[in-house]
Amino acid sequence: MPTILTVDDSRAVRTIVSKQVKDLGFDVQEAEDGQQGLVRLSESACDLVLLDVTMPVMDGPAMLAKMREGGNKTPVIMLTSESKRAVVAGAMKLGIADYILKPFKPEELRNKILSVLQGEPGAESVMQAGIAPSGGAAGPGAGGAARESGGKQFVDIMMVDDMENVHKKLRAVLPQHVTLNAYTSAHEALGACRDRVYRVVLVDTEIPDVNSAVLASQLKILQPHAAFVAVALRTTNDLLKEVREQGFDEVLYKPFGQDNIEDFLAQYFDNGDLLAIEDNVLHMAAYTGKADRIERYFKRLAEMFPAALNKIASACYDETVLDLAKAPTELDRLPKLLVTVAEQVKGMGMDLVIAGPPEIQKQLAGFEETKAIRFVGSVQEARGGA
Repeated sequence: MPTILTVDDSRAVRTIVSKQVKDLGFDVQEAEDGQQGLVRLSESACDLVLLDVTMPVMDGPAMLAKMREGGNKTPVIMLTSESKRAVVAGAMKLGIADYILKPFKPEELRNKILSVLQGEPGAESVMQAGIAPSGGAAGPGAGGAARESGGKQFVDIMMVDDMENVHKKLRAVLPQHVTLNAYTSAHEALGACRDRVYRVVLVDTEIPDVNSAVLASQLKILQPHAAFVAVALRTTNDLLKEVREQGFDEVLYKPFGQDNIEDFLAQYFDNGDLLAIEDNVLHMAAYTGKADRIERYFKRLAEMFPAALNKIASACYDETVLDLAKAPTELDRLPKLLVTVAEQVKGMGMDLVIAGPPEIQKQLAGFEETKAIRFVGSVQEARGGA
């Protein structure tokens, strides 16, 4: 019978993991940090390690490095919050079998465990994080990336547009660290999807002899985890509604302006920093933009909360902790946002706890809708000092 070691400083996560492992009929061992995890492995062999990234004493990447240095090749599935996704790139080099974003659905965890134990890792488990590979118009800032045998390379954006000038214009307005593969034909794009993993796929709505909606559906089969964005000229029609009916998530308008590119990047590349999820805790990031753009900050947060809360509810937490230690406090935008969040949390059958400085508590006490929300000084206090 396989034995699985779960290493996580959160008792709640270890309990959830242990239950799912036992439901599969496997044995489970627990450790609260990387140091304890190494001790468990030295005492008895395990068939799989479920390893959290952020832990006291010794974190997940450090434990993984120690394992590999000592010759321990036990398969590892790394558990990470959205804001720590970049850590996975380094972990890939040390040899992890897969990773899963927290909070996770029980069936997702079981499927990952079975896939690794059966030696059939999914697309994400073999992707090699790095810079865009050669082949396709990657443009400046996209050099070659090392690839392990049989591994896939990770690229931020795929663009499918028959006009190469569009590729060049997009590359020119993207930050250098955002990698891009661009293709002029559906055939090239489909071929690239078989050995690369993309975060966002952009498909032009006007490609000669190509039905963009059909192409997007074909690409989705090969890139099930990617976001799909239509690229189109502005019209008087409700274009966003039209492309969503065709299966796209969003629309990016041509010609590419600074504002819509910033919105695009914020939606698909900066969200992990804007609202980070860690177990049942949501961390709101500080606002660092211009004063006249703070409305966008709150608008993006409002759009992100439903999905984030759904993740927490799906992981069977009965309480959501909202960390406002870095949240902006000017005007009344924050209380208005929290009224909506509180309603969403209640609608999912959870309780809301807010952690933040006294000035925010004073501000919330001035609003009838928010003064009754439980308020504590820190996330640690919300967790009962654990």
